[in-house]
Amino acid sequence: MQNDTRWSVLGEKLVPPPGNANYAWIMHFIYHLAPTGQAGFVLSKGSLTSQTSTEGDIRKALIEKGLIDCIVNLPTKLFLNTQIPACLWFISRDRNNSSPFGRGWVRADEILFIDARNLGFLVNRRNRDLSEEDINKIANTYHNWRSKESNYEDIAGFCKSETLDRIKELNYVLTPGRYVGLPDDEDDFNFVERFTSLKAELEKQLAEENQLNKAILENLSKIKLG
Repeated sequence: MQNDTRWSVLGEKLVPPPGNANYAWIMHFIYHLAPTGQAGFVLSKGSLTSQTSTEGDIRKALIEKGLIDCIVNLPTKLFLNTQIPACLWFISRDRNNSSPFGRGWVRADEILFIDARNLGFLVNRRNRDLSEEDINKIANTYHNWRSKESNYEDIAGFCKSETLDRIKELNYVLTPGRYVGLPDDEDDFNFVERFTSLKAELEKQLAEENQLNKAILENLSKIKLG
């Protein structure tokens, strides 16, 4: 598939690496978008920084051509089938809003970064979920940023509308944490307080694990064989 026409969708031939489909999917989506089309998809977090083979060059071209609308960093443990950290990409082929159906935003020289790693709640030790409030917070931030009547404001530690020039300065890395900074309440970081809190949480989890192990052994002892 080295000569597939999709690999030229960015104006030059950039063949994604054969061992990782992240950027092949991105180019596939763009290739099939209408001139005013948009796409949103989930990828592994590694796609935001990877330099493997041509991945860094493809990401650079995506940024310089103004195709990336928004990047959302997701919390861990959201998916049942993988523990790999994930992120959301939002792509638009018409960020200058030339479409008569557009909503009035012109953000061609900016990318919105949202860091949602601290949102959500643990369903159990292995899985996390996003509440409706969490989902609305992310979605409303994005839609407000794009709205003609936008009153969007950056929120330290959560969202940042960054210029392409600044992203170029940081070597085309798209990790939201690089741009959103720390929340105001984390400026006065207290190591002793944070360590004590984490230690108490770990001790609680170990105690719960011990109780679960005892319950499992008790149930196993009740099983009669033969």
